[in-house]
Amino acid sequence: MKRKYESIYVLKLQGQEDSAEDLVGEISKELEGEGATLEQIDRLGKREFAYENHDKQKHGFFVQFQFESDPEKINSLRSKLALHKEIMLQHYRRK
Repeated sequence: MKRKYESIYVLKLQGQEDSAEDLVGEISKELEGEGATLEQIDRLGKREFAYENHDKQKHGFFVQFQFESDPEKINSLRSKLALHKEIMLQHYRRK
């Protein structure tokens, strides 16, 4: 049974803001490849962090996805996207 999820990704695009759309497309393909049905994609844009992270990053590009997926597929998806070096952070919550 599919459930609704909301996910937020923080992308590392140090000086490469033009490639944000390519990375959003890759994330979309990964979601759809795991059987998810995309409902909405919100590009929240570049935002400053309160503190530098461990990679000395001061900002990131935030993207929010809303989709439906089987709960069993979320861990697989999280593992695949963790291998992307441009994705600094990913968070999922069930709606």
